[in-house]
Amino acid sequence: MLREEGVPWRESSVTEERLRFVVLASRRERTLSELCAEFGISRQTGHTWVKRFTEQGSNGLGNRSRRPKASPRKTPDEVERTVIAVREKWPDWGAPKLVKMLEQQEPPVKMNVRTLHRILRRNGLVDQNGRGSPAVKRFEREAPNELWQMDFKGPQGFNKANPVGPLSVLDDHSRYLLALQHLGSTRKEGVRSTLEESFEENGLPDSMLIDHGIPWWNAASPWGLTELSVWIMRVGVRLIYSGVRHPQTQGKVERMHGALQQAVRRRKGNPEDQSWLDEFRLEYNHIRPHAALGMQTPASRWQPSSRRFRQQIAEWEYPESMQVFRLGEQGFLRWQGRKWAISAALVKLTVGIEVIDSRAIVYFCRTPMRELDLETGESLPISSAPIRCLRP
Repeated sequence: MLREEGVPWRESSVTEERLRFVVLASRRERTLSELCAEFGISRQTGHTWVKRFTEQGSNGLGNRSRRPKASPRKTPDEVERTVIAVREKWPDWGAPKLVKMLEQQEPPVKMNVRTLHRILRRNGLVDQNGRGSPAVKRFEREAPNELWQMDFKGPQGFNKANPVGPLSVLDDHSRYLLALQHLGSTRKEGVRSTLEESFEENGLPDSMLIDHGIPWWNAASPWGLTELSVWIMRVGVRLIYSGVRHPQTQGKVERMHGALQQAVRRRKGNPEDQSWLDEFRLEYNHIRPHAALGMQTPASRWQPSSRRFRQQIAEWEYPESMQVFRLGEQGFLRWQGRKWAISAALVKLTVGIEVIDSRAIVYFCRTPMRELDLETGESLPISSAPIRCLRP
């Protein structure tokens, strides 16, 4: 049976990380003080998470808005409309020029540059010149294979007649490019074959960061599960989804794609020629120095994973604290006299159930999928939104 092999649970959603705290607290195997120290939070925060779960379930564990109910210092709507009108008249002007024009209006409008710029941003009137918003904090995993990033290169700068660029798999810690494969399509067969080859050669990562794209995401499913994503989870790899329309989450593979695009343009390379992609990958890993690595090469910081890939997938071994059940047709669970909807993507597969008072958390492999309310009979999906920081 497949074990977790001591893999940490660092990369997760905000809800999932706090849910893990609540589950551990409910087992009473350690004191609350010990758990709070492990999670880097105060006892008051720990008590708050437990209380929120007791009262609201997993929905109460997400981040809450800190926006004040009232904003007495907010710019009056009339003044904001005036700013927008001036901006629309001179859309290519910067904030200092617009402030000057507002002062010459009748009646004059007094405003500093920062306030005006904030109004423009709030109304989507700031030209970012194609740049994404900067990351709040650059992060890097502490060791190779804690996280791999996977994505398809878009057609920008390539052959736009083919909307699918190469498939890339890159290690977060070392920037080592594990795969750069021209597949010609996003079909799951090609992606799975590439991953199997990478897993065989390099071992398994703890987690993989992916976007909301084909073939690893299904918009019709609350967790986005597809045949491919279920297979990745079953071999023992944790899946983390990036923010919707937020490529900065996968910044390292995006930067590699930028370097690839520059090489294609300046060297007249052919991204549909696998031999050319292999040469680029060799150069990227072993020759090209990276400023983010202190001018070292990715290969100098990379090493294979000790977690070996098994072609024959065994049943997942859940912790002893969980009850284990096999889902039936259409992914339903029959338990406690009820028929619970879990996921159509998990038909005939086993899930683990952790009971906490009047609620139950349903896990598939290492991932909490559903919260069951044992009193009302509701089956609610648990958020899969990505966490913005490494610790809660």
